[in-house]
Amino acid sequence: MTYSGYRDHRQAAKARITKISDPNQAWLNQSPHWSLIDALLGGTYEMREKHRQYLPQEPRETDESYDVRLYRSVCSPLYVRIARMLAGMLTRKPVRLNDVPDIIREDLFDINLLGDDINVFTFNTAKILLRYGHVGCLVDAPAEGQGGRPYWVTYSPKDIIGWRTEKKEGREELVQLRLVERVIEPDGLYGEKEVKQVRLLTPGGYEIHRKDKEKSDWILHEEGTTSLDRIPFAVAYSNRVGLLESRPPMEDLAELNLRHYQVSSDLGNILHISAVPFLTISGYPASAEEITAGPGEALALPEGASASYVEPAGQSFDAQYKQIEHIEKQINEGGLAAVLGRKLSAETAQSKAIDRSQGDSQLMLVAQQMQDLIDNCLRFHASYLGVESGSCSVNRDFVAARLDPQEIGSLMQLYTAGTISKETLLTMLSEGEVLPDEFDIEEELEATETAGLVEMGPPEEKASAAEQDVEE
Repeated sequence: MTYSGYRDHRQAAKARITKISDPNQAWLNQSPHWSLIDALLGGTYEMREKHRQYLPQEPRETDESYDVRLYRSVCSPLYVRIARMLAGMLTRKPVRLNDVPDIIREDLFDINLLGDDINVFTFNTAKILLRYGHVGCLVDAPAEGQGGRPYWVTYSPKDIIGWRTEKKEGREELVQLRLVERVIEPDGLYGEKEVKQVRLLTPGGYEIHRKDKEKSDWILHEEGTTSLDRIPFAVAYSNRVGLLESRPPMEDLAELNLRHYQVSSDLGNILHISAVPFLTISGYPASAEEITAGPGEALALPEGASASYVEPAGQSFDAQYKQIEHIEKQINEGGLAAVLGRKLSAETAQSKAIDRSQGDSQLMLVAQQMQDLIDNCLRFHASYLGVESGSCSVNRDFVAARLDPQEIGSLMQLYTAGTISKETLLTMLSEGEVLPDEFDIEEELEATETAGLVEMGPPEEKASAAEQDVEE
């Protein structure tokens, strides 16, 4: 029977939940899809740590030769850059808050108590969403009497290890949730240590369990109640399979990045070997004493013998270079086509422009999911404070599309004719990137009204207003 480490590595495990730290079956179904992505996120160092799992050792290749080849191989961060670029598209314009109370707006400047505002939070959360397939966010708050305010905590699918739901008012609602956390605590006078814990959430309550080093069992470390009657946990999906279960939406690009790493390793190794030509001697008896040659030495050969250098023709190098370029092109085009619904090409000016209204693109769905997640978190945040929540709008203009002068002129004509209002005009100019991102439409409208500026209207209305003044 032929052994296959790959087949054994991909074998699905069966869940046996006896401890609070044991993951459920859905978590185990997802976990095989995370290993390559985690390795790529770790970069060249992590890929070298995995050595033969991602860079196979060739038949008859010695361990010493393999180690040299391994530490000469470099993994290009193509997958990481694509995920970062797509997450950046969502935050190319700031998240817009609609009717959000000032008390919540102030909290969103430091949304997670780590110094991140809502735009940085959205960018980092979207990266997890695009890498793994879904992401969760817990809106937590200090225990009663401890002071402080609500804050948001992001969890990747790897940290969401178990859950239970019940149908309430026709929809599935979480009634139990287990989250893995790692906290840093002081250790001695100057050191620190990482402590792993499991947070168990139920409607209106929570428990924190930590592992007892002596008994090797999980014990209750802390427990308490919350002021909410449900679990304040929101989820966003980019490639949903089921409740809190997904698959990485760009897993194929991760596989291509692995292929790029392996082909680059092969090419680099061949180039290293072929960089030094081999000295060959013909007509010299094999039984003769050993001879040496070098830059400062000469060879004395018997009559009829000859020496020459042999080097590869290098015809296969071009094929490998083309293969690497082809893989890079597949990753770049595949990443854009997967989320924007089409490829970018340089054939015509029209093909370079991406239609803003691509409702069928995956990134549009990701933007909607992120918007829903933030809206839900705003509601949880508001419930803690006892105020209205408001809502948000996440950017959907993924590629710069500034209005041209002709379009601006058309908008001005509509406004002058009274077809659109001043607020609509300013909104369209802002979305068309004519006005800066920090431009506040409400403040501008209020400032013009306060200054006594009369809104421009159609000529007929101006004339009738002037006639009334004359009659009076």
